[in-house]
Amino acid sequence: MMFVDRVEIEIQAGDGGDGCMSFRREKKVPKGGPDGGNGGDGGSIIFLAREGVNSLVDLTHRKTLRADRGTNGQGSGCHGRAAKDCVVYVPPGTLIIDATNNLVMKDLKYEGEQVVAAAGGRGGKGNTHFKSSTNQAPRHITRGEKGERRRLILELKVIADVGLVGKPNAGKSTLLSRLSRARPEIAAYPFTTKYPNLGIVTIDNDRQFVLADIPGLIEGAHQGIGLGHDFLKHIERSGIIVHLVEPDPVDGSNPIENYRTIRHELECYRKELGSRTEILAVTKSELPSAVSVQEELQAVTGREVLLISAVTGAGLIELVRRVGDALRETAKLGA
Repeated sequence: MMFVDRVEIEIQAGDGGDGCMSFRREKKVPKGGPDGGNGGDGGSIIFLAREGVNSLVDLTHRKTLRADRGTNGQGSGCHGRAAKDCVVYVPPGTLIIDATNNLVMKDLKYEGEQVVAAAGGRGGKGNTHFKSSTNQAPRHITRGEKGERRRLILELKVIADVGLVGKPNAGKSTLLSRLSRARPEIAAYPFTTKYPNLGIVTIDNDRQFVLADIPGLIEGAHQGIGLGHDFLKHIERSGIIVHLVEPDPVDGSNPIENYRTIRHELECYRKELGSRTEILAVTKSELPSAVSVQEELQAVTGREVLLISAVTGAGLIELVRRVGDALRETAKLGA
């Protein structure tokens, strides 16, 4: 299924129905009073976060979302029917933004959260509503209110426990496919991954985590270069970062400098990303240069660096264990 993470759409809530002007006209009731009913309320447009919805793709070809209007009031005291609300299901992690003033209306982070993005108009009042002791035969009604109209931007930020980052071709997609049942498209050229891919990784019988393969980052990503902003925004909600370093990059670049570049881009985009829990791993351990890059990276960072291979499976059990430990520790800190 195509992944869509940003949609601009216009929404129109339903208008309220008009109130009715009516008087009783029955045989043997010569002085029948007013009996015009109220109009029904218009339908609102509600966005609801639901698990299982993975993309905004269903909204890409819809320029406008409209809710139904309430029906008009009728005689004999019959009120108009209120229109049903238009409920739009979106993935958890969707930002609802008012495009006119660029303000976030609601951040639908979790399953079940919702927002009324456009309220339906209230129904008008029939002439029965205006009857009083001093006005026995009112000839006044009100029209239904107009429903709200807005232009919205819907932006999806992937929610994952762990985000895989690194330069293009660092082996993120291959690792995701090896650790989970996700099957991202993989090819031997940069930027084969254009959208984040998600997979569920099992730690043991009782624990799992969601792993996101974030498309490869390049220098200047925090300035929007190479779709940098589109990629970086998905890191924000990853609780832990697994940073993959390729020992022998196809472009001939230096692996240590590549690591520093990615770290710089993360920190420039959001300062707090620099202090987020990070697990370092050199990929493609079957290559001769992998061990020396691992040792150099450990010396530069002063931290332990794992050596893994998504092809042979070497080091993957240890990587999953380290991620599980980090998630447990993060949960303790957040408690």
